[in-house]
Amino acid sequence: MTLWISLKDIPAEGQAFQLTDQSIWTGPMAEFSVPATIASPIEASLYIVPQDEGFLVTGTMRGSVTLPCDSCLEGFELPLKVTFDSFEEYAGADTLHADECRLRKERGNPEFDAGGYLWEHFMLALPTRPVCKPECKGLCPKCGENRNLGECGCSGDEGDPRLAVLRKLKLS
Repeated sequence: MTLWISLKDIPAEGQAFQLTDQSIWTGPMAEFSVPATIASPIEASLYIVPQDEGFLVTGTMRGSVTLPCDSCLEGFELPLKVTFDSFEEYAGADTLHADECRLRKERGNPEFDAGGYLWEHFMLALPTRPVCKPECKGLCPKCGENRNLGECGCSGDEGDPRLAVLRKLKLS
């Protein structure tokens, strides 16, 4: 979701912005098929200070999301506490990825893509392999039973029967 904030009237000492609209996160979650739901509202605060060639952006993002565990597929709540601090500059003629720039001039007035900026920091806060707890046992590969809830009763893997003679081998 794009949420452009006009930076035209920001004083030299900077200005604070509070963003609580949940569509900043729910819209892109649906668009990009992110398997997360908001557990407690996500709130972001931005403080933007004008500089010579751009704007200094600092702030925090707090809330929590429910994610499926990568091992057992059970949903679990992940608290989010993100801080950020970056300098955003205008895209110049030598900028390789001008379309990724978070600052633009619209009719001569500077604007900041707060929605894209916050979504980027939200995605960076999510783990690449979310696990409900470090000792998660996951699912049984044979029957699919959640091994955190108890043993499933499947027989253990005996391995390749051609190697059975080596299992009887005793080292002394």
